[in-house]
Amino acid sequence: MIALSVYLAIFIGSFVLIRIGLRRWRARHDFTSLKTVTFGDESAVRPDRAASIISVVTIFLIWGAFTGSKWAPVHVPGPFLGDTQFTFTVEAPDGTRDDATVFARVQPVGESAATPDVPPNAGFAQDDAVTVAAMRSSLVIWDENDAINRTDGARVVAVEGQAVAPGATVNTQAGDVTLTARGTLNFAPAKGMQMEPIWLPAPETVLARAGEIAATGYQNFTLWEHLGWSLYRVIAGFALGALVGIPLGYAMGLSDWFRGWFDPIVEFMRPVPPLALIPLVIIWAGIGEAGKIILLFLAALWIMTIAARSGVSGVAIAKVHAAYSLGASKWQILRHVIVPNSLPEIFTGARVAMGVCWGTVVAAELVAAEKGAGMMIMVASRFQLTDVVIMGIILIGIIGYAIDILMRIAEKWLVPWKGRI
Repeated sequence: MIALSVYLAIFIGSFVLIRIGLRRWRARHDFTSLKTVTFGDESAVRPDRAASIISVVTIFLIWGAFTGSKWAPVHVPGPFLGDTQFTFTVEAPDGTRDDATVFARVQPVGESAATPDVPPNAGFAQDDAVTVAAMRSSLVIWDENDAINRTDGARVVAVEGQAVAPGATVNTQAGDVTLTARGTLNFAPAKGMQMEPIWLPAPETVLARAGEIAATGYQNFTLWEHLGWSLYRVIAGFALGALVGIPLGYAMGLSDWFRGWFDPIVEFMRPVPPLALIPLVIIWAGIGEAGKIILLFLAALWIMTIAARSGVSGVAIAKVHAAYSLGASKWQILRHVIVPNSLPEIFTGARVAMGVCWGTVVAAELVAAEKGAGMMIMVASRFQLTDVVIMGIILIGIIGYAIDILMRIAEKWLVPWKGRI
């Protein structure tokens, strides 16, 4: 919630600064600027590159702030490190009480530290010492060095002067102290607000692991082989889906027979997630490459079919009537009216289908894959290698975004009339 609040605050501040404060210096002088009405016109909405840069930088700064990254200029409070202490009260069987102190030394995870020296005291409850790693907890067996222990009936009745019962936790200045059901003390030093590296490593850790895997490989294959095979599977599945889906969508948009025949199938399969088809794909196509490509083909097929059908349905009927009045044949109408006007919808569907394919390739590579970005992520997750998992996710996102940019460029080149007619 804190990270989300920071992100929203930066978003609002950046919006006010750039969109309002710098509006006069960022005025457009292009085709869009000549339009008298732009609100509601999708073609007039273009990505604000300054907003994109600030958004990406903000995400990395928040990531670094909550992981203690050396790249982040500020950090949220981290875990406590150093020496601390808390007191507890022991009650003997005869009802007498004595106080003792636990001296704790908290060191970074993975490092070792000497246990603090504790001299004996005069009471029957002796002081104790413990070492604990940051963001971890340690069990304090307080009666190991006491003359009267738990087997004699001694028990802890208070921590820092607060009465405590088995299972209860007392929040002290040193951290949380819990009295366990067996009567021992469990000490957890203050964790702060930073994420533990095993849950979320710092950006430089992920980058270092990416460099290591790029140089030495992972699971007997180089990083580029993993990414290359995932890219090949996605492109092959998407291409097959587009090759079948676009003609099918055109047929459904132009023929009532095709619409009636295939509409139940398309509408039935459209909401079925591709992951639900994995068992059937394994049964029908095995666990080889064919099964993975078929799964990605099915992920793209229905999206491309609906996009092509929607593109045909969205063609202005006035344009069709105008073509007929000029003596155009059905083939000419298809070629010069329907196809050009449906291409924007098809490109939009293609971008969505490509994104779904990238999301499905991770699951597709769960099926006995020896190489691939999804396989790399899943194997790393089994060993809690979070830096490898995040590295794989980032690389998949970067490649997917690069493909989307290429498709936008292709759309701009092939469909220059989008939003202008």
